[in-house]
Amino acid sequence: MAPPPAHRPRKKRRSEPSTTNGTITADQKPAFPLAAFFWPIKGINTSPWITLPVILMTTFLFRWTTALWPYSGKGVEPMHGDFEAQRHWMEVTINLPVTHWYFHDLGWWGLDYPPLTAYHSWVLGQIGWWIGEPEWFRLYLSRGNDDAGLKVFMRATVVVSEYLVYVPAAVLCVRQLAKQHGVNTWDSSIALTAILMQPATILIDHGHFQYNTVMLGFTLASLASLLAGRRLWSCVFFVAALGFKQMALFYAPAIAAYLAGSCISPRLDLPRLFGIAIITLTSFAVLFLPLLLGTAYDVYRNVPLPSDATLPSLLASLPSWLVSEKGWLYPYALQLCQAIHRIFPFSRGLFEDKVANLWCAVHTSGLHKLTAYSPALLSRAALLLTLASIIPPCALLFRYPKKEILLKAFAATSWGFFLCSYQVHEKNVLLPLLPMTMLLATEGGMGKGTRAWVGFANTLACWTLFPLLTKDGLRIPYFVLTGLWCWLMGIPPFGFGTYSLPTPGLEVGEGEAGEDGVDVVSEILHLAIYAGMVGWHVVEAFVPPPEDKPDLWVVANVCLGAAGFGLCYLWCLWGVVEGSGMLYDIGLLKRKGDAGKKWQ
Repeated sequence: MAPPPAHRPRKKRRSEPSTTNGTITADQKPAFPLAAFFWPIKGINTSPWITLPVILMTTFLFRWTTALWPYSGKGVEPMHGDFEAQRHWMEVTINLPVTHWYFHDLGWWGLDYPPLTAYHSWVLGQIGWWIGEPEWFRLYLSRGNDDAGLKVFMRATVVVSEYLVYVPAAVLCVRQLAKQHGVNTWDSSIALTAILMQPATILIDHGHFQYNTVMLGFTLASLASLLAGRRLWSCVFFVAALGFKQMALFYAPAIAAYLAGSCISPRLDLPRLFGIAIITLTSFAVLFLPLLLGTAYDVYRNVPLPSDATLPSLLASLPSWLVSEKGWLYPYALQLCQAIHRIFPFSRGLFEDKVANLWCAVHTSGLHKLTAYSPALLSRAALLLTLASIIPPCALLFRYPKKEILLKAFAATSWGFFLCSYQVHEKNVLLPLLPMTMLLATEGGMGKGTRAWVGFANTLACWTLFPLLTKDGLRIPYFVLTGLWCWLMGIPPFGFGTYSLPTPGLEVGEGEAGEDGVDVVSEILHLAIYAGMVGWHVVEAFVPPPEDKPDLWVVANVCLGAAGFGLCYLWCLWGVVEGSGMLYDIGLLKRKGDAGKKWQ
C-alpha cells in the first residue's frame, strides 16, 4: 500500500469572473478616475491581501487628516457638542454605579442611547483612565475639556472602533455581493474603495465626531450574513446594531420582512421561524444582561438612585405586582423602563434642527406651519406617513424574499423613515446612504445608471450636511472630501460621463461596456439639482440672507435636499418592484386571463 503524501496538494485558485460591473469603457479604458488608479493591477493575478492593505491605509489617511480639524462644539458654551456628549458618557459609566447611568444629570448630555453604547463608553473610558489621564474623565470637573491629548485619544477611539467593526463588515459584505453577482476582485476592490471613501460618513464620524460606523458595521455584518444564507447570525448582528444606536430601526422592517418571507417561501418552514425568534430574543437578553447584573450588584450594596431622579412614565403602565417598590423585580423594571424612556424621546418634537426631510421642508418653507398641531397628533401623522412609505418595499420583500433586492429594499425603507419619521436628525441620512452606496459592489454597480444615482444621493447628502459642518468649522474638509469623491467617481460637477453630456477626456459615444445611463427625466432632474447645489454655494458664500429671514439659505437647502431624497426613495422603490418579479407575475396572470377568455 502506497504511503500517504507528505503534504496536501495546493488548491487551485478559482478563475476570476470575466464580467465587468461598469469600471471599463467599451474600448477597454478606465471609465472614471478611481478605476484608472487601479489600472496597473488589472489583469494581474494579484492577491486581495496585497490590495486590501493599500486600500485600508489610504482610507485611514483621509480619516485621520479629517480628524485634525475641529469637532462638534469645540469651545462653544454652554453645552459644547457631540464630542462632549461622548466624553461625558465615558466619565459617567466609569465613575458611577450602573443604576445611575440612565438617571444621572439628564440636563447635561444624559445617556440616551441603548446599552451597547454605554458598554462601549465604559471600555473606552477605562482605557483612557488606564493610560494615565484621569483628568479627562473627572465627573463634573472635566466638562468642556478641550485638551489636545484628549482630542487625539477620542479621535483614535473612533478610528479603532471603525476598523474593528465597520471595515471588516464592509469587506465581507462586498465579497458576498461579488460572489452573488459574479464580480471579479479588481472591480470589487474599486467598489470597496468607493464605499470606504464615502465622504458623508468620514465628515460626520471623524469630523463632527460620532461613532455611527459601529452601528453601520453591525448592520453590514447582518446584511452579509443574509447574503450568505446565515439568518441566525444576521439576527445576532442586527440586535447588536440596535443595541448600539436605535437609529438602526430604520432597517428593522426590511430585515423582518425578508426573514419572515424566507420562512414561508417557497414553503412554510416553522423550525426556521422559531429559530429566528429564539435567537433574536436571546440576543436582546444578552444585550441587557450586563445592565441587569449591574443593577443586581447595586441592589445588593443598597445603592440609592440619584436624589433628583424622576421615575419614567412608562413604569405606570406596568402591572402593579411588577412596579411595587417592595417587590424584588422593581429595580430591574425601573432600569429597563428608564432606558427605554431615554432611548425613545418622543417629547423632543417632530424633527431636530433643520433636516432635509418632508416635515421640516413643509414647516420651514412656510407651506404649512406644524406648530398649530399638538405633538400627539404630529406623532400619529408621522407614524401613518412612515408606514405608507415603508410598507410597499417591505411587502414586496416579504412576498419575494430575494437577495437581489435586499439592498434597494433596505435603502427604500430607510429613505422612507428619514423623510417621514419622527425625531430625525440630519446625520440620519447616513442610514439610507449605506445600502444605496453598497450597490456599487453589485453587477453593473459601477456602470452609468447605478453610479449616477449613488453619486447623486451621496453628493446631495453631503450638501445637506453643509450647514451643520460649517458650524463645526469643517467647511474645507467638506469641499475637499466631497469634491475628491465626485472626481474619483466621475460624477458632476467634475464629470458627466454618467449622463448624455460630454465629459472632458471621453469621446462622444464612449461609455461603460454594456451599461446604459439614466433616463432623460432622471438626467434632467439630477442636473437641475446639481446646478441648484452649485448655485446655492455661490449665493451662500457671497450674498447675506435678509435680516428678517436669517435662515433663508438653510431653508432652501432643506427644501431642495428633501426633494432630491424623495427622488432617491422612488428610484430605490422602483428597483425593488422591478427586481422582485412582481411585474412579471402581473403580466403572466394577465396573459393567462386573456387566454382563458379566448377559450370561453
